[in-house]
Amino acid sequence: MSDTPEDAAFYKTLLESTHAIPWKIDWETMTFAYIGPQIEKLLGWSTDSWISANDWAERMHPEDRDWVVNFCISQSKEGVDHEADYRALCADGSYLWIRDVVHVVRNDEGAVESLVGFMFDISERKKIEDKLVTLQQELEELSFKDGLTGVANRRMLDSVLDKEWSDARRNSQPLSVIIFDIDYFKQYNDHFGHIQGDDCLRLVAKTLSQGATRHRDFFARYGGEEFMLILPDTDKAAAAKVAERCRELIFKQQLPHPSSATGPVVTVSQGVGTITPKPTDSPKTFIQSVDKSLYQAKQSGRNKIMTG
Repeated sequence: MSDTPEDAAFYKTLLESTHAIPWKIDWETMTFAYIGPQIEKLLGWSTDSWISANDWAERMHPEDRDWVVNFCISQSKEGVDHEADYRALCADGSYLWIRDVVHVVRNDEGAVESLVGFMFDISERKKIEDKLVTLQQELEELSFKDGLTGVANRRMLDSVLDKEWSDARRNSQPLSVIIFDIDYFKQYNDHFGHIQGDDCLRLVAKTLSQGATRHRDFFARYGGEEFMLILPDTDKAAAAKVAERCRELIFKQQLPHPSSATGPVVTVSQGVGTITPKPTDSPKTFIQSVDKSLYQAKQSGRNKIMTG
């Protein structure tokens, strides 16, 4: 039983009343046998301008064209239904995100006869997806950022230290670490209050982070009023120079500290350590040794740099 003309008209009306844009391409000639009139409203191109598959390919963003065309051709040759997302060129020069859902039609001999499918406008969906990706990136950044000072937090610090330790051991390169402690910070809080104490932490963090001058140098809050600077591929002498530069950067801030026994301004004590890790060494033991140097700097009067 074949469809009547009334049935054909009904199906045509049904197809052309949907938001999806129906189309059909003859496989042998690669020409459009049909494309829904909705295409003109969506992209601005008239239906009679869609002549061949080349028109479809040319009206695609250059960055998407090669992979989409190659993917669709290969899937069609295999007789596999498929779909692809790409940016379609509008007549006004702008782009819209399109999802093409393709069904491969075979003849009685099993050869590909035609391709039929629907184009869907997914621009709004893509905007939402992009927003979600951006939000996810922001959340990931926040999860590795210290909420008070804005520098990297302990979680990120541990991750970076493990990576740099492994790299240094594998490449037999020196790894240096500096641990900073704000001198008499409890007294600073007692004198000025915790709000100004937080401001002090932020300023010190911002200032000391300037010690990370290379791409791989890494600065983070270690805990409380302590911070850490990781210096990959840095020997003992170079690390000592970085430590002295950091001491000078803090001194130049001239942040008043009336309750400090080291002088009238905020200062920091520093423990510096350098190691070329061997398989028998551990980052935990190394950091403990740097912490010990920091303790010695504080015990010897603070505002000191002690190298282990």
